[in-house]
Amino acid sequence: MNRAAGPAIAVMVVLAMIGYIIFGPTGLYAWGDYGQSVEKQRVILSELTKKQNELQNRVNLLDRRSVDPDLAEEYVREKLGAYHQDEYIIPMDKTAKP
Repeated sequence: MNRAAGPAIAVMVVLAMIGYIIFGPTGLYAWGDYGQSVEKQRVILSELTKKQNELQNRVNLLDRRSVDPDLAEEYVREKLGAYHQDEYIIPMDKTAKP
C-alpha cells in the first residue's frame, strides 16, 4: 500500500494540473469567453467613439471665435425656453431614432 501511495498522489497532481489547464480561469474553455468579451468591448468602443465624435463636432461648432448661428440658437432655445408666441414647440422623444 505504501508503495502505491507515491505514484497515486503523482497521478492525482498531474490530473489536477490538466484539469486546471482545461477548465481554469485562463484555460481552454476561457478562450471562447475572451473572444466574446473582446467583441462586446469593440462594439462598446465603436459606440463611444461615435458619441465622442458627435460631441467634438458640437464643441467645434460652439467655438467662441466662430459660433454656428443655427446651433447657438438651438442651444439657447433649448436651455432658456426662449420662443415666440406664434411658434409651436413639438417635443420629441430623445430615444427615438429619426
